[in-house]
Amino acid sequence: MSTTPTALLVHGAFADAGSWAGVVAELRSAGIPVAAPPNPLRGLASDAAYIASVAAQIDGPVVLVGHSYGGALISVAGTAENVVGLVYVAAYVPEQGESLGELQGRFPLSTLVGNLREWTYPVEGAEPAVEVTITPEAFPGIFAADVPAAVTSVLAVSQRPLAAGAFTEPAAAAAWRTKPSWVIVAGADEAINPDVQRFGGERAGATVVEIDGASHAVAVSRPKEVADVILEAVRATAS
Repeated sequence: MSTTPTALLVHGAFADAGSWAGVVAELRSAGIPVAAPPNPLRGLASDAAYIASVAAQIDGPVVLVGHSYGGALISVAGTAENVVGLVYVAAYVPEQGESLGELQGRFPLSTLVGNLREWTYPVEGAEPAVEVTITPEAFPGIFAADVPAAVTSVLAVSQRPLAAGAFTEPAAAAAWRTKPSWVIVAGADEAINPDVQRFGGERAGATVVEIDGASHAVAVSRPKEVADVILEAVRATAS
């Protein structure tokens, strides 16, 4: 069994695991084992259960890393026995029993809220459910303002939608209460108000690192700086 924690990278809404590509390259070059599973984006409880299952099947300790909505998932999934640390990347850091809507409602809303497009998807045995993406024309400025236009144009049309119900579902746990945490604040984030990120980090007693001028897509635009914080977490929790 390895004593070096595996960095398990959990992407958020409107993205996929490929958004971690630069971070994965940095971590692997430092000899850190990495996993970046797909996030179903169908609901807080079910998504967190899936991530917890992935973590539990990894031999040895795990540092969970969550971007955006993925932060809510690692807060719940982080209660898995072999999870030794949490890293939040431009992410929500909810308290137990708190929904994402309640958390972000404490602060002025970001421009994301007024630029979501609703879709529907089939649910077996029930009425179609609602999912959301960012309108393509607003996507670059909201999600990835510091990423080259050629890249954002692809990201905008390849978004993974998030089930709208995820915003109102309460978090079943807050693993940051018992696990050491690190929070990366994206200073120029237009998707999640940076004050939401700062508040979450302070409430969790986390080590907070602010990346000035970084967009919500900080893992894409500033992969080395993100990887450096993950490396710090891995080294701090290695047995």
